[in-house]
Amino acid sequence: MKRKFDQVYQFKITLQDIKPPVWRRIQVPETYSFWDLHVAIQDTFGWLDYHLHRFEMINPSTGVKVEIGIPDEEFEWDREILPGWKQKISNYFSMESKSADYTYDFGDNWEHKIKLEKMLPRDKNVGYPICIAGRRACPPEDCGSIPGYEHLLEIIENPHHEEYEEMMEWLGGGFDPEHFDAKEVVFDDPDERRKIAFE
Repeated sequence: MKRKFDQVYQFKITLQDIKPPVWRRIQVPETYSFWDLHVAIQDTFGWLDYHLHRFEMINPSTGVKVEIGIPDEEFEWDREILPGWKQKISNYFSMESKSADYTYDFGDNWEHKIKLEKMLPRDKNVGYPICIAGRRACPPEDCGSIPGYEHLLEIIENPHHEEYEEMMEWLGGGFDPEHFDAKEVVFDDPDERRKIAFE
């Protein structure tokens, strides 16, 4: 069931420690949970949602840092992981509480900085969520974190590299690190994604 909303949150999400930067700007309903936001981030960057994730930010009502994601008893965390589908972004984000960290894939450890830029009235002519801007392609899934990604770029820039053909085959024929088109982003239904993930 779609929840009614009057406001949208505009976030800029930047993948950390990559130059030039890889970033996306999205607008999502104020009714979103952190799970919904996670799915929107995955879809707008082009991640495949194969791995665990977590958000870290200050809970403005307590002043204490919280971690939000998928509770997993196999990992020993410093803090309790709050289930993302039970936490509303509106309880955490405001113009006084603008930033959060989002980590995807605890092996490759892709760290993203989330910044709330604006809170806007809903445009009735727009289907939300929407990606309105961004730059550069997201690194390929499971490429080995930032060092692995940098090595991948070195290989594909040199057709004479001994690993070139093998890497191109692994990439499915090609990869353009400069390519991103916001119009190509397709958003999944977060509820459907959750059913697939947990059933």
